[in-house]
Amino acid sequence: MPRQSIFNMSLSKIYPMLVQKAERKNRTQAEVNQIIRWLAGYSQTELAAQLAKDIPYQTFFEEAPQINPNCALSTGVVCGVRVEDIEDPLMQKIRWLDKLVDELAKGKMMEKILRE
Repeated sequence: MPRQSIFNMSLSKIYPMLVQKAERKNRTQAEVNQIIRWLAGYSQTELAAQLAKDIPYQTFFEEAPQINPNCALSTGVVCGVRVEDIEDPLMQKIRWLDKLVDELAKGKMMEKILRE
């Protein structure tokens, strides 16, 4: 069976993994939601509505109200690849989110994660 592309994976399957990563390090689902809202421009109500739908990860980012321009300040390595060097815009957004949640799980202060 061919491996499913992360683009086509259901947001409802990926989101719990992001939350689990944070919670294993004593961070909260609310903090993960704050990161997602900061990155993609969703309100909490809009985020909840997206999570209630069974949409692909790609659709979640395509329907994002506004990607935060400061997300480009998020640099570093995720899955062995430098996020600032990723050429595919969708994959870069996905990896930015991974990187931000990684920073949360590593204990970084929210102000630094959100580049405030």
